[in-house]
Amino acid sequence: MNTEDLKLLAKNLANPDGEKGIEVAEMMNATNISMTLESIKSMELNPADHILEIGHGNAGHLEQLLKHTDNLSYTGLDISETMRNEAAEKNKAFRNQAEFMVYDGRNIPFEDRYFDKIFTVNTLYFWTSPLDFLNEIYRVLKDNGTFVLTFGQKDFMENLPFTSYGFQLYTNNDVQKLISKSEFSEVTFTQKEEWIKSKTGDEPVKRRYTILTIKK
Repeated sequence: MNTEDLKLLAKNLANPDGEKGIEVAEMMNATNISMTLESIKSMELNPADHILEIGHGNAGHLEQLLKHTDNLSYTGLDISETMRNEAAEKNKAFRNQAEFMVYDGRNIPFEDRYFDKIFTVNTLYFWTSPLDFLNEIYRVLKDNGTFVLTFGQKDFMENLPFTSYGFQLYTNNDVQKLISKSEFSEVTFTQKEEWIKSKTGDEPVKRRYTILTIKK
């Protein structure tokens, strides 16, 4: 890929748009599915939980999420209208349990203590005000609720050619310091490794990522 191709890929990883965004979202769903399913497992879902996902992409994982237990309800927030529409179309069969909304990437449009569980996968790199956004997540999470934050490790991510364009990369220590400044306090780190297909079509790469399970 040349520089312009990498910039376009990075742009659509951050905010999928139009036909190219739909194409990139399909690739993201395929390459991120194991991260997403591990994150869902880490929430330890209970019957009738109301779940918020931040940055749902095309939500190709929704059916698997809803199978975890009974009477789950799901809300997906994304900054991309393309992804809101794509996810709603892909998941029409679950419209009684799921809704998809576009938001501004900063303010979560729900009242305090609204969700039982919240999770997000590979969005941390694009948060414009990370501390403010963490506290916004804290606000809409119920007391004793769980927030799961999953991200690729900096030493892995910085070797990917597209992360030079608009990605803010983090180590575990960086994230620990960020959380320590937020309203959250109880955090568990889980390290994972897996081989995945490269987003640029090159040889498979060994991804190192972290799942943070954060209790309110």
